[in-house]
Amino acid sequence: MNLTRSLGSVGGLTLVSRILALVRDSLQARYVGANFASDAFTIAFRLPNMFRALFAEGAFSAAFIPMFNRKVAETGEIGAGLAFAERALAVLFVALLVFTGAMLLAAWPITWGMSLGFRHQNPTPEQFAFAVELSRYTIPYLMLISLASLLGGILNSVDRFWVNAAAPILLNIAMVAALLFFNGDPYETARAQAIAVPVGGLLQLGWLALACRASGVSLKPRRPRLDPEVRRLMKLIVPAAAGAGASQINLIISSALAGGLLASGSLSYIYYADRLNQLPLGLIGIGLGTILLPTVSRQLGAGREAEAMETQNRGIELALFLTLPAMVALIVAAEPIVRGLFQYGEFDAVDTRNCALALAGFSIGLPSYVLVKVLTPGYYARQDTRTPVRYAIWSVGVNIVGNLILIPLIGHVGPPLATALASTVNVFMLYRTLRKRGHFEVDAQLRRRVPRLALAALLMGAAIFGLDHLLDPYLNGRFVERYLTLAVLVGSGCAIYAIACFVTRAFTMADLKSLMRRRAREGQAKE
Repeated sequence: MNLTRSLGSVGGLTLVSRILALVRDSLQARYVGANFASDAFTIAFRLPNMFRALFAEGAFSAAFIPMFNRKVAETGEIGAGLAFAERALAVLFVALLVFTGAMLLAAWPITWGMSLGFRHQNPTPEQFAFAVELSRYTIPYLMLISLASLLGGILNSVDRFWVNAAAPILLNIAMVAALLFFNGDPYETARAQAIAVPVGGLLQLGWLALACRASGVSLKPRRPRLDPEVRRLMKLIVPAAAGAGASQINLIISSALAGGLLASGSLSYIYYADRLNQLPLGLIGIGLGTILLPTVSRQLGAGREAEAMETQNRGIELALFLTLPAMVALIVAAEPIVRGLFQYGEFDAVDTRNCALALAGFSIGLPSYVLVKVLTPGYYARQDTRTPVRYAIWSVGVNIVGNLILIPLIGHVGPPLATALASTVNVFMLYRTLRKRGHFEVDAQLRRRVPRLALAALLMGAAIFGLDHLLDPYLNGRFVERYLTLAVLVGSGCAIYAIACFVTRAFTMADLKSLMRRRAREGQAKE
C-alpha cells in the first residue's frame, strides 16, 4: 500500500513530465521532421539523456543512497549523512568540471563515434559541423544533471520523492518554450532545442537546491579530499552506471549503428519511438526504482530480510500490472498513436508508418526495461554494484550481435528489437542470480497473478484493435481533436483492462474490499 502510494506521488509527477515531453516531441516533429537536422539533434541529445538515466535515475542513486542511509542509521542523526554528502559533492564537482571540459574538447570524435559519421547519409562537412555544434551545446548538461542527482539522492533518502520527480518537468518546459518561441527552418529549430537543454539543467539544479534548503538540508562547501568513504562511493558509481544504464548504453550503440548503416530519418524514427516507449517506462520503472532502493536498503539495514523480499515481490507485481497492458497497447495501436501525436508539418504518413514499426519493436521489451529497475535495487541495497555491471556487459554484447543480424534484414526496426532482446536477457540473469543467492523468491500471490494479468492485457489489446478502426478518422484533424481522440483510446483501454483484471480474477472484490479497509484504518490512524 505504501509502495503504491509513493509510486502514485512520483508517478503522477513523472506523468506530467512525460506528457510535456510528448508535447515537445510533437512540436519537434512538426517544426523539424525526420531529416538530417533531426538526426543531428537526436545524437546531440542522446548523450545528456544517457547521463540523466545513468546518474539521475541510476548510478549515483544506486551508490549514494545506501551509503547515506547507512551513515544515518549508524549515528541516528541525519548530520552524519549530510557530512558524507558534502565530502562527496566536493570531489564530484571537481571531477565533473574536468570531465565536462574534456568532453567539450572531444565533441568531434564523440559525435562521430555516436553516429559513425552518419556514413550512409553522406553528410557535407557543413552538416557534420552542425551536428558537432549541437553536441557542444548539450554537453554541459552532463555536469548539471550529475550535481542535481546528488541533491535528488538526499531528498529521496529523506522520503521527499516528489521534489526530485518534479525536476525533469523544468527541462521539458525549457525545451517546449524553445520550440514555441524560437522555431525557424529545421536547422534553426534544432539549434534552439540544443541550447534549451543546458538551460533546463540549470533550472533543475536550482529547483533541487531550493528544495534541499526548504527541507533543512544545507550542504557547506569543502575542500575536495579522497577519504576512504568517498573512494568507496566512486568505486561503486562506475559499475553502477554500467549496470543501471544498460538500456541507455544499448540505445547509444543502436543509434551509432543506425546512423552509420541506415538512411536519413532512421535515427529520428528510432528517437520518436523511444520517446513514446519512455512514457510508461518513466512513469512506472523509474518511479518504482526510485522508491524501492531507499526502501529495500532501510529494510536490509535493519535486518528485515523477509520484509525486503516482500517489497520486491510487490514491486514486480505492480510493475507487471502496469507494463503488460502498456506493452500490448503500444504494439496494437502503434500507428494510430504515432499518427495522432506526430503526423503534421514536416512529419508525413511514410514517417508515421516507419516510426510505428520501431515503436512496436521497442514495446516488446517494455516489461523487461521496467523489471531491470525493480530487480537491481536487490543488488545495490547490498552494495553489490559489480554483478549488475557484468550482466549489463553481456546484454550490450547481445544488443550488438542483434543489431548486426537484424539491421540488414529489417532495417530501422532492427535496433529496437535488439534492444528489447538485450533487456530481456539482462532481466533473466538478474533474477536467476538473486534467486540462487536466496535474496529473492517468487511468492504465491505473484505466481497466481502474473498469468491472469497477461490474459487481461491480451483481452484489452483485442478491444483496442477494434477501437482503432472507429477512432482512426479523428486522428488526422486539429491538434485538440487528435489529443481528445487519443485520450478516449487510452481511457477506454484502461477501463477495459480494469474490467478484464476482475474477469480473469487477477484481482477479486475481496482484494478491493481489503484495500479499502486498509485505507480506512490508515486514515483513522492519521486522525
